[in-house]
Amino acid sequence: MKTHHLLLYALLALPTQTVIGAEFVARVLTVHEGDRLTIHYQERNQTVALRDVDCPELKQPYGKQAKHAAAAYLANRDVLVRELKKDQRGRMTADILLTDGRNIAHELVKEGLAWVQPGEVHDPALKDMEELARASKHGLWSEPDPIPPWKWKPAKPARRN
Repeated sequence: MKTHHLLLYALLALPTQTVIGAEFVARVLTVHEGDRLTIHYQERNQTVALRDVDCPELKQPYGKQAKHAAAAYLANRDVLVRELKKDQRGRMTADILLTDGRNIAHELVKEGLAWVQPGEVHDPALKDMEELARASKHGLWSEPDPIPPWKWKPAKPARRN
């Protein structure tokens, strides 16, 4: 009996960034934004953010393009989900791979439709891809001074007197 209690305590003590599943196949049900989607696996739905990248918000320049590009790659398709886990903000994040092995985050960054999140990233190649997209002025990098979503604040409607 004591062994069962120890096992339960050990499971409860796991850190919040525990990997849910190392790798599994899921179906993409909805693309909410360029970097956020809902997948279906094991008889449940889960909203997932793409790891290491941040697409423009829908009301930002290139926000809708990022969503449409992600939907063109992912909507109603099976994908490979790698390292589904919670991040520091409590969001479920993962690497999402297409059936041909391409990482959707790589595709969005190369097209200039996503920033690499500041700080440490799990995939260092993303930073090189972002620099190439920036130098080539792809997507949002064609704008004179694109504002990353973590700094962007939507314009507030004018007050009526």
